[in-house]
Amino acid sequence: MSLSKTLLPAAVGASALALTAVNASAAVVCSGNVCWHTHEAYEYPPAAGVIVHEDGWAAGPSITWREHEGRGYWRDDRWNSW
Repeated sequence: MSLSKTLLPAAVGASALALTAVNASAAVVCSGNVCWHTHEAYEYPPAAGVIVHEDGWAAGPSITWREHEGRGYWRDDRWNSW
């Protein structure tokens, strides 16, 4: 009886943690040499010409970082929302 009392909460906790990990999304998105972080998995329009990298991606020295909240992408010096 005590083994089942221990295993059930552990299984519930592990399941909750797994669901949280699946829902959490982070990425680095680049358009040319301009990159920014995103916390949502957006499907960018083909005309945006962006490349999506995993969050741990290491940028080279020629990368310029520009942050912006919301859905969109950088094109030159302008943020394009959609």
